[in-house]
Amino acid sequence: MALEIRVLDFGDIELESSFLVLGRGCGRTRRVHTYGFLILGGQYPIVVDTGYRDNAIMETLGMRGLQFHENMIQNQLAKHGVKMNDVRYICHTHLHIDHAGKDDHFPMNTTVVVNRREMECSVSGLMHPQYPKPDIQHLIERLHTRHALRLEDLELSGPIELIPGVYMEAANAHTEGSMNIHVETAEGLATICGDVIYDFQDQIIDPYHVIYSHEVQVTGNHAGSKRSEKAAIKKLLNSSKFLLPVHDKPAKVERGQVVGRLDMVVPGPISQTVQRRDWFPV
Repeated sequence: MALEIRVLDFGDIELESSFLVLGRGCGRTRRVHTYGFLILGGQYPIVVDTGYRDNAIMETLGMRGLQFHENMIQNQLAKHGVKMNDVRYICHTHLHIDHAGKDDHFPMNTTVVVNRREMECSVSGLMHPQYPKPDIQHLIERLHTRHALRLEDLELSGPIELIPGVYMEAANAHTEGSMNIHVETAEGLATICGDVIYDFQDQIIDPYHVIYSHEVQVTGNHAGSKRSEKAAIKKLLNSSKFLLPVHDKPAKVERGQVVGRLDMVVPGPISQTVQRRDWFPV
């Protein structure tokens, strides 16, 4: 059976628009999705990212959480016939507040997989309070529990296979320890890319306040240089058939450009075709 990815809906977040795309709509509120991902077709289910803990915790960042009963992780998994204790691995693109809030809902024999540099960042205080205390305390418990946590050094080792058809690679963007999860599907490579991309329309399709050909716009929330952010986005566009960020619907990519949008299954039907205004036939 070929691998496929199901999108899990963990609720929405309201936040300032320029947090997502640099300089866009400063002071204006924007509502975005918060997704996780379920990889099926292998020996056992794998979850990528677990959403935010609860609505109240988002207020610590001046944001509003909109998470309801249907968005609880156990209910999202149940839609696909998966129970919490069926999951063998939880992989984290990174450990920010809206990505690692439900790890403590899983048993300790479900191994959480994190890039070691991201674990270091979570306790350094450099991006406090984006790494909230209850989430990181739970990971510290896993750090001292046999096989409950798996740490990789992807920026040094290069890509590492998790299971056949699924491998992890340093993202070199958003946070110092972010990683991408690559999944080999029947229709090509799909990459779960966390927050390297927030918004396809205003970063890639018609990038906000960008005049150069085939240029991309960066997010308003990154720990590295703008040059490295742009390079990381372009690398994704030129290496994967499908891209799955956490706060926008998945996209289909051809020749380095977004050509279509998908809904809750990858591979799956195209729900919207798109064409960038500065495209020219070749």
